[in-house]
Amino acid sequence: MRIRLALMALILALAFGACANSDEHALCIRTLGGETFEFEVELADSPEARRIGLMHRTELAEDAGMLFDFDQEQPIAMWMKNTPLSLDMVFIGTGGRIQRIATNTEPLSLTRIASGRPARAVLEVPAGTSKRLGISVGDHVLHPIFGDSCDAG
Repeated sequence: MRIRLALMALILALAFGACANSDEHALCIRTLGGETFEFEVELADSPEARRIGLMHRTELAEDAGMLFDFDQEQPIAMWMKNTPLSLDMVFIGTGGRIQRIATNTEPLSLTRIASGRPARAVLEVPAGTSKRLGISVGDHVLHPIFGDSCDAG
């Protein structure tokens, strides 16, 4: 009986691990200077996923992030409630162009961080990533929600 339970637990753990990895997507940022940087991002494309975001996370790899997809351009406001990590928030238009970057956000803050103009999505990456990689307004984000991918020429 114990062996059967242990095997069932192992199978569930493996299945959960496979499901967790399926939530990660490749996203690339191509700078105006021609450099391309790849990230592994989780996609927050439902109201519940967008509400939770990166709350309560204490670690985020330097090449990881979360892409919040709002399906269409609209004014967007984010906050750092229950988020102990400082982040860069990259606001992206429908065509994948970066419109605004809010850098080094204040952890656990309830201050609203607005897109400034309608945006389709927000990419959250570790604080300092934009400066470290030279990512700026006008750069192009490659991801299927914008109609392309990292493999796009």
